[in-house]
Amino acid sequence: MSATVTTHSELLASLSDDEKAYLTQRSNQAGGRQLLWHGSVIVFLAIGVVKLPAGWILQVPLGIALVFLFTALHECMHRTPFATDRYSDWLANFISLVLFLPSEWFRFFHFAHHRYTHQPDKDPELETPLPDSLTSYLWYLTGLSVWWSQLSTLVRNASGKAEYTFVPKGGRPKVVREARVMLLIYLTLFAITIGTGSTVLIEIWLLPILLGQPFLRVYLLAEHRRCPHTRNMFENTRTTYTHGLIRKLAWNMPYHVEHHAWPSVPFHRLPNLHKHTRIHLKETSNGYLDFHRSLVADLNQI
Repeated sequence: MSATVTTHSELLASLSDDEKAYLTQRSNQAGGRQLLWHGSVIVFLAIGVVKLPAGWILQVPLGIALVFLFTALHECMHRTPFATDRYSDWLANFISLVLFLPSEWFRFFHFAHHRYTHQPDKDPELETPLPDSLTSYLWYLTGLSVWWSQLSTLVRNASGKAEYTFVPKGGRPKVVREARVMLLIYLTLFAITIGTGSTVLIEIWLLPILLGQPFLRVYLLAEHRRCPHTRNMFENTRTTYTHGLIRKLAWNMPYHVEHHAWPSVPFHRLPNLHKHTRIHLKETSNGYLDFHRSLVADLNQI
């Protein structure tokens, strides 16, 4: 590898064929182990919420575990968690129901984000204004605007108005059909809840994801915020150095420069790719607290 590279393209060109084959090797076993771990955490906490006398205390960690399924959904968009594509698609469909985020729609959205990462007027992630004041920052962290946006998208898609710049005309029927199926499932679950008088789904799903969403917002805001609007992935994306447990929960997505530099690298190989990128990275943060401390300091000066 060259001693110094300045762009993600130069980095990829510097890797040997054997290194590229190793880094892009998908694995059902690696994906299965990660999913088993993440799922076990959720099940364990959910049982605690229902069974323990003060189980409500566990609703926050349960919510964190649930909303961080978003990082698994994100991986499934690239079909990299497993060697078998249909496993990724099945997992994506399930998580989309948990998080009220239609996976077919999100796949188009996310691919446009990768194609135009952090490019104003092109990256769909930038269509929603990011916090530019301390007040908007605190509102953003509540996650309430995110839930409103996702539910509005779901209803809009179900109504047949799936006309987005990033969704090709041929993909719109699939997006509409997905939204209608999701709404039917939600209405069925709602009817069962009302009919049985049970509050279990509220206790182990709806309330926890509301409580957990702020933690996901803290995590996601560090990926591109305060990065230059360039096409170089070493500059427009940030890798955050953090605790191993957070990397585990987030399916290694804190290695976010690495993911954007080469999206076909599966989550379990991102630490290996990081070994090649770390001396070349331009945008990093020593933890999420460090990033948000700097962001708040900047917002206070506005």
